[in-house]
Amino acid sequence: MAKRRIAAIYTGVALVKPLSDQLKETLPEFDIMNILDDSMIADIIAAGTLTQAVRRRLYSYYDAACSSGVELILNTCSSIGDAVYAARDIFPVPIVRIDEAMVRQAVAQAKRIAILATLGTTIDPTVRLIERCAAEAGKKVAVISVIAEGAFPAICSGDAATHDKLIAGTAARIAKDCDIILLAQGSMARMEQPLRDLTGMTVLSSPALGIAMVRTILGGE
Repeated sequence: MAKRRIAAIYTGVALVKPLSDQLKETLPEFDIMNILDDSMIADIIAAGTLTQAVRRRLYSYYDAACSSGVELILNTCSSIGDAVYAARDIFPVPIVRIDEAMVRQAVAQAKRIAILATLGTTIDPTVRLIERCAAEAGKKVAVISVIAEGAFPAICSGDAATHDKLIAGTAARIAKDCDIILLAQGSMARMEQPLRDLTGMTVLSSPALGIAMVRTILGGE
């Protein structure tokens, strides 16, 4: 008997193995279909926003995943998160933003939320997600955002030490201005505990919370 299947859509290679490993550990009864297209994030960076061409390409991957029999699609990139909403009206399976559970938890816990990113194109979609979740909760929150300049090129070149150092320095600068820090990209998750230790604050990242949301939607605990 074939195993059940879910799909994860990636725009960067750095997240594929750690997230795939987490999915397999949390959802052992599912096969994981990984779809990677790093040209999407390159095109978004070049344009400064999610383009219609990237949206069409993303939807073609959703379509391929549905054709393969998946029960759910996990959208792992925050920069393309806004594309999820229209897609939910088109495709026959749940489509989950990996950062939605993280943002909902932050809105429930804090009034001053800081978004810490390594890529500028992640900021606006995350702000919009916070505003959406806050409106649904009937709550007003203040949002600040900051980019750890140079961290994204560092991780893309394999320089994890510089990536982590730049994120830590940025977090230390904004800690006094917020109640909670959100790590806007899944590739930053490894810094969640180090930043908690550094700042003494609540720091949230998306992968574990997003996977827990997937588990709940699929009927798990």
